[in-house]
Amino acid sequence: MRKLESRLSDLGFPVIAISADQPSALMESRDKHGLGYTLYSDGSLAAARAFGIVYQLDEDEVARYARYGIDLEAASGHSHHQLPVPSVFLVEPGGTIRWVYSNPDYKLRPDNASLLDAARKLAIPPPG
Repeated sequence: MRKLESRLSDLGFPVIAISADQPSALMESRDKHGLGYTLYSDGSLAAARAFGIVYQLDEDEVARYARYGIDLEAASGHSHHQLPVPSVFLVEPGGTIRWVYSNPDYKLRPDNASLLDAARKLAIPPPG
């Protein structure tokens, strides 16, 4: 997203990221990776639920995350043991979702060319 941020914004789709991480972790990521786009914390997953992209982890999955050094409760500040499905939405200014990529396999993301192509096809002309 960092590489596409200015081009997406120019097409009428500013980049906004919503994460299950607590605000302090988001600010650390922002600073570490030099992110310029807006980051929102959704530890309770209220926004993710509204988008219909929440899934429940079973005990084995929570234990697997712990073995990798990931404390889901510390990361989100909640004990719900849920995560959002990694997703990308192109949303027009009025709030209508125009394009979605959502895949439970966090390693599979839309490539930059596909995302930019979708944004170009849906581009919102600048006012005036």
